[in-house]
Amino acid sequence: MTAAIHLSANLLTVIYLLSAVCFILALKALSSPRTARYGNLVGVAGMVVAVLVTFLVQAPGHDWLIGSAMGLGALVAVPAARRVPMTAMPQMVAIFNGVGGAAAAVISVAEYLHDLPLGVPATKGVPVVFALVVGCVSFAGSTLAFAKLQELMTGRPVMYPGQQVVNAIVGLSILALGILVVVTPHLLVITLLGVAALALGAGIVLPVGGADTPVLISLLNSFTGLAVAADGFVLDNVILVIAGTLVGASGALLTKMMSDAMGRSLPKILLGGFGTAPEGTAALTAGEERTVRSGDATDIATLLAYSRKVMIVPGYGLAVAQAQHVAVELARALEARGVEVAYAIHPVAGRMPGHMNVLLAEADAPYEELEEMEQANDEFPSTDVALVVGANDVVNPAARDDPGSPIYGMPILNVDSAANVVFLKRSMRPGFSGVDNALLYDSKTTLLFGDAKESLTKLLAAVKSS
Repeated sequence: MTAAIHLSANLLTVIYLLSAVCFILALKALSSPRTARYGNLVGVAGMVVAVLVTFLVQAPGHDWLIGSAMGLGALVAVPAARRVPMTAMPQMVAIFNGVGGAAAAVISVAEYLHDLPLGVPATKGVPVVFALVVGCVSFAGSTLAFAKLQELMTGRPVMYPGQQVVNAIVGLSILALGILVVVTPHLLVITLLGVAALALGAGIVLPVGGADTPVLISLLNSFTGLAVAADGFVLDNVILVIAGTLVGASGALLTKMMSDAMGRSLPKILLGGFGTAPEGTAALTAGEERTVRSGDATDIATLLAYSRKVMIVPGYGLAVAQAQHVAVELARALEARGVEVAYAIHPVAGRMPGHMNVLLAEADAPYEELEEMEQANDEFPSTDVALVVGANDVVNPAARDDPGSPIYGMPILNVDSAANVVFLKRSMRPGFSGVDNALLYDSKTTLLFGDAKESLTKLLAAVKSS
C-alpha cells in the first residue's frame, strides 16, 4: 500500500491550477493544425501531473488493482489511437467519450454507496444524481452513435409514433427519481435512476440521422465533461471540477459552431429526421430525365494545367480514399506550371470539424493555402476551376436556393460561382443528407468517376505529361 505524501492544501491547489493552465493552453493550441501536436503534449503533461499528485496524496490503496486498470486502459487505447484511420476518428471519439461518461456515472454511484449506510447529505446527493444521469446519457448515446457511424446499425433516423412523448415521460421519471435519491437515499431508487438515464440517452440518439451524428457526438462529449465536473464536487477534487468544466464548455461551444455551420438548430437535430431524403425527393429525382457530362483524366488535366486559378474542395470521399497526399502533389504540379492553387475548407466537411485541415496538414499542404469558407467564397467568382474531391452536401446549391430542401439554410461553399466545376465521385449517389445535387447536372460541370485517389493519380500523371 502506498504511503500518502503530505502536501499542504494550498500547495495541492497550486499544483492542480498549474495542471488546469496546461489544459487551457492545450485547448488553445488545438485550435490550429500548426500547433495541435504541441497542444496534445501540453495537455498530456498536465494530466500526468494531476494524476500522479492525486495518487500520491490520497494513497488510495489497492495499488495492484489501480495499476492493472490503468495498464489495461493503455493497452487498449494506444493501439486504437495509432491504428484508427482518420475516417474512423469520429466513432473512436464517440466510444471513448462513452467510456468516460460511464466512468463518471460509476464513480458517483460508488461514492453514494460508500455513504449510504450513514446517510447521504443533500450537498453530495445532488452532484451524485447529476453525474449519474448525465454520465449514463452520455454512455448510452455515445455507444449508439458509435454503432451508427461504424455501420453496426442503420445510420438513418430510427423513429416511431409518440417517440418524443416517450422521451418526455422518461425525462420526467428521471427528475422524480433524482429527487427521491436526494431526499430518501435508497439503492433501488438510484438503480432505477441509472436505467432511466440509459434509456433517455438511447432515446435521444435513435432519431438522429447520420449527417447529424457528429454534432451529437460533440454534445455528448460536453455532457461527459459536465458529469466529470459533478464528480469533482462529489469527491471534493478541484482538478476534476476544472477539467470537466473545460470539456463541457468547449464541447458546448463546438456543438453550437457545428450546428451553425450546418444551418440547423440543436433542437431540430435532437428531434431527428435529417440524414435521409424525404420520400418525395427521391421519387422526384427518379422521375426526371437528366444527364451529366463526364470527362476523362487527360481532358480535365489539360483544363487544370492551363488555368490561372484552381480551388480544390476536399470532402469525405477524399478522406475515405486517403487521397490527401496525391491531392497535394497535384497542387504542387499545377503550381510548378504557374497555376495559383488553394484549398476551400468547409467547417463540417468530412465527419468532424477540422477533418480536412488535419488530412491536408498530414500531407504537408501549406497552411496559407487552406482557406476557410468565407474567404473561399469571395474567391470562387475569380476561379477558373473548382475541383471537388468527394464532397457533395457542402457544395449543394439547394442549401442556398431551395427553401423546400431538407438542407436549406446550411452555409455552403459557392463552387457554382467558379467558371468550371469538376467533381471527382465514385457514383451519382448523394451525400449524407440523401439530397441530390443539381450542380452535377449543370452545363459547366464535368464528372470524373472513380476512386478519389486513383482519379487524382491519373490527373497528376496527365498534368506532368502535358
